[in-house]
Amino acid sequence: MRAEPFARERRHTAYFLREISHYAPVFLGAEIDMTAVRRHQREARARGDRYPTVSYVVYTAARVLAAHPAANAALRGGLRPRLAHYDTVAAKLTLDKTMAGRRVVLSAVLPDVHLRGLRDIAEQTARFREGDPDRMPEFAGVRALHRLPGPLGHLAYRMGTRPLRRRITTNGTFSVTSLGHRPVTAFHSVGGTTVTLGLGAVADRPVVRDGAVAIAPVLPLSLTFDHRVIDGAEAADVLGDLKQALESFAGSGDGPRDSSTPHEEAVRP
Repeated sequence: MRAEPFARERRHTAYFLREISHYAPVFLGAEIDMTAVRRHQREARARGDRYPTVSYVVYTAARVLAAHPAANAALRGGLRPRLAHYDTVAAKLTLDKTMAGRRVVLSAVLPDVHLRGLRDIAEQTARFREGDPDRMPEFAGVRALHRLPGPLGHLAYRMGTRPLRRRITTNGTFSVTSLGHRPVTAFHSVGGTTVTLGLGAVADRPVVRDGAVAIAPVLPLSLTFDHRVIDGAEAADVLGDLKQALESFAGSGDGPRDSSTPHEEAVRP
């Protein structure tokens, strides 16, 4: 057996896991026929654009959550719990990155995604996926946490993520995490938000259309929800609307971001 100190580069993950220990997660799942999305991806490639699957999920989920304000919310617990309903939708993306030579999971928040076009979302996602977290200014806070002693780092993390107004920029209002690059058929995760979407790998599977079996690209999609904030019926409505929107994707939303919403005015306790 070989023992080694806990990696400094993974301290932010340990702080995050401590903070979500009070969540009450419940897990739902669905299979999404991605035929319409695949068609749009082919059309986009013909124009010179490349849109990854996760960008479609972020784009569509943002609009679904804007229509379900009860799920676009957050709870701060304690003796006097407070519930915040956000007037904007922000997506937290998890990223498989290397930091200081060590493989870690990081997250980045895309603000106002319900107002962003698909191209904008894809470009921002690519920038975070391809960027160097040891240099990007968006990860300066994580790098600072790694330099602090453990207890002080946890305190700093708590102060930066617990206040409801700050969660828009630190946690987003919903989370998207994907393992679609590997042969994963189910992925359930808790992202620190009321709704977390987990993506597996899109693969050809049998589906039934008009009473006949056909082969279609299918995305296994999970939805984890915090039962303290919403109930199963609301979560099922969100997942159902997301499934319908992806399966009927018509190709709108390629344009730029429409407008912005000030973060400090975007929360209603």
